[in-house]
Amino acid sequence: MFRMAIKIVILTVCVFGFLQFARAQKHKDQNIIITIDGNDRVQIIHNFGASGCWFSEPIGKYWPSPKREHIAELLFSRELDNAGNPRGIGLSAWRFNIGGGTAEQGDGSGIKDVNHRVECFLNSNGTYDWSKQPGYRWFLTKAKEYGVENLVAFSNTPPIQFTQNGLGYKTSKDGFANLKPAKYAAYADFLTEVVKHFDKEGLHFNYISPVNEPQWDWAGKFGEAKQEGSPWTNEEIYNVIKPLDSFLTAKKLKTKILATEAGMLAFLYDNKTAASRQIQRFFADTSHLNFRNLTCVPPIIDGHSYFTDSNDSSLVSVRKHVADTAKKYGVEFWQSEYSMLGDGYKEGSKIKRSAMDCALFLAKVIHNDLVAGNASAWQYWNAYEPGKADFDTRYYLIALQPDPDFKNGSYAETKNLWALGHYSLFIRPGMQRLQVQRSDNLNDIEAAQKTMISAYKDDNGRMVIVAINYTTKEQSISIKVKNFKPIKTVRAYVTTAAKDENMKASLARSIDSSIALPSRSISTIVMN
Repeated sequence: MFRMAIKIVILTVCVFGFLQFARAQKHKDQNIIITIDGNDRVQIIHNFGASGCWFSEPIGKYWPSPKREHIAELLFSRELDNAGNPRGIGLSAWRFNIGGGTAEQGDGSGIKDVNHRVECFLNSNGTYDWSKQPGYRWFLTKAKEYGVENLVAFSNTPPIQFTQNGLGYKTSKDGFANLKPAKYAAYADFLTEVVKHFDKEGLHFNYISPVNEPQWDWAGKFGEAKQEGSPWTNEEIYNVIKPLDSFLTAKKLKTKILATEAGMLAFLYDNKTAASRQIQRFFADTSHLNFRNLTCVPPIIDGHSYFTDSNDSSLVSVRKHVADTAKKYGVEFWQSEYSMLGDGYKEGSKIKRSAMDCALFLAKVIHNDLVAGNASAWQYWNAYEPGKADFDTRYYLIALQPDPDFKNGSYAETKNLWALGHYSLFIRPGMQRLQVQRSDNLNDIEAAQKTMISAYKDDNGRMVIVAINYTTKEQSISIKVKNFKPIKTVRAYVTTAAKDENMKASLARSIDSSIALPSRSISTIVMN
């Protein structure tokens, strides 16, 4: 009997010891130690932004003041409430659409959706009417009032009086610009007059983008066209940007020119269309289209992340190719448009994707654009569109439920808004991304289904970490920092699927304690 009791005791001790070991091993597996070297710097971040296309006009022009003011607060505010929670996402860039005059044409524009028609400041008689686009201008003014650092003007089409078919889009698929050959200088002059006017209004455009997604024909059947737009070859792009550079210089305007707003990232380096290999064509020393000698063109190449997110492997590899090519030719890469146009966000599922599913996927794309692609700026399309806030929020940050005439309505913030806010609110212009070493040694593709982590610092002793827990289990991280000022406080802002957890602030803590990342969450960790 005594021997039996001894055996039971020994067995109990062994089982208890095994369970303790298993718990410790589980904790060890769930804790990632990340090491950040303040001297291991990568790219400087210029801005995070969004476009106010299409629906800025009716909202800014007609909607009751409290509603549009709150929408502006959600997009632009950097303030925290009494509990330390953000009131908005603090965008540092706002994209303003310079219209081509399709709104004045009405149904004669051939564009089906009335909200996709845009007024033009230039009248058919050559005079300017600066009272046009009042809704767009309202949001532009609010962005300035909130201190948005970068205002970006972009154009989808030249003024209709300059186009070959008198419309704001192509009606034939030939791949060439809709701009009349004799109107390149006139188009460039128009754009500089817009910049000049807004400078006088105290609304300085830091950048202007004269072409948009030049690889797409934008051809549509009359009455069914979706929006203003024109294709451009690389030669045609150069023939617009060269006189635009001359006019900006002659009029002593400080606005810089952005090229090329490529419709997909692969067009920046791959040879697929008449407007491809744009990094090489515009920045190689041997190219006759080289921008290097133009005063107002910085070494920046723009691309859109659409349709390059079908799986994690392509998500990473395409962006690494962009980063490698940009580095080779000494240019910065800006991601200037993205929403979930493709079906990659569904990740093999045919069911509706929840708002949090969409937000996590959006955060994944932002992370890889910054970490694999070395993007120096990241801008979303679109700030607001009609839709629901709970499922398949693929196209917008704010879901609109407008009245039939669009002169009023309701709206709801989506989880996408806060997913972008995890980057835009705390990673301010001039901050620098730092390399992150992680104890689990996951590569970028492996991390895309588990935990993605990136880090940024400013020159005032502040570091920001964004962590995306893509898994259904809680994950903890421990932070080690070297070659950086001593960290006094750490505070996390967390977004989960819970309705009231949108960048919700936690209590400040010591850097010595591990930080829990809830399942299916996005966290921004601010260290001062």
